[in-house]
Amino acid sequence: MKVNTLRSDYLSNHPYFKARKDAYELASGKIVDPYFVVEMPPSATAMAITAEGEVIMVTQYRHPIGTEILELPGGFIEQDESPIEGITRELLEETGYQFNEIVYLGCTAANPGLMNNFTHLFLATGGVKIQAQELDQNEEIKISLLPISAVKELLLSSEIKQSMHALCIFYALQKLNLLG
Repeated sequence: MKVNTLRSDYLSNHPYFKARKDAYELASGKIVDPYFVVEMPPSATAMAITAEGEVIMVTQYRHPIGTEILELPGGFIEQDESPIEGITRELLEETGYQFNEIVYLGCTAANPGLMNNFTHLFLATGGVKIQAQELDQNEEIKISLLPISAVKELLLSSEIKQSMHALCIFYALQKLNLLG
């Protein structure tokens, strides 16, 4: 479909939060004005499994929803990184673990009606703790090591509230032939 962007005006231009107000014309000639878009860097997350077979889950406060939630480790991919480099760095920083294998599971768009970024999903296995966490200034992350069966139950009972992470767990369990 051919779409003609007529105007884009930035309302915020912060490195981690860019918001713009667009006007565009659809192929049919219909004008959509205004349309708001949030620009964000691509991100990555992984179902990370230690050498002992435990899944590394993280708990952190998420201010937009006003609560702590259980998630997978991950974060933004930096401008000069590939998705695999980004998740490798994020896993080491957030958990202190290094992995002997990281498999790409796919990518997904969290909210393509509003946001322009994609999240890359991975399965990381053979994790060994090699350092302490190196968290960003705005992060407080608690680590939990859970059996794969417990993570599967959390997924199936809708306890994983972060949708991108729930999808990553689903794809990882499918890759591991543990859905069924």
